[in-house]
Amino acid sequence: MDEAALAETIAKQVVADTRFWIALIGLLGGIVGALLTLFGNVVLHWLKEKPKRGLDKKREAILAEMLDDNRFPEKWRNLSTLSAVIGAGDEETKRLLVEIGARGSENADGKWGLIKNHPFPGPQ
Repeated sequence: MDEAALAETIAKQVVADTRFWIALIGLLGGIVGALLTLFGNVVLHWLKEKPKRGLDKKREAILAEMLDDNRFPEKWRNLSTLSAVIGAGDEETKRLLVEIGARGSENADGKWGLIKNHPFPGPQ
């Protein structure tokens, strides 16, 4: 094999190897970029929701205290009262009540109580 053919063969191999590494680095760059974007979005969402989670926890504590207050022996409270005290709408208040383990009255009178204080009646 003469020197020109050998040089051409080596040049072709170098070009093929270079293309392989460029493609591999491009693929890895795309994967790393996608993972960083996903991680950034998760962190951004978590940071954006952090104040809401803190407010929800405070509201849940107030609701639990109101529904377990011994000054109210029946331990049922009106939804409108609960909503006004925590400064939330009815739907938000209902969501928080369910999260703390409360339920609505079976009389459909808009009253709520903790399930531990008002368990569901057994089968009749």
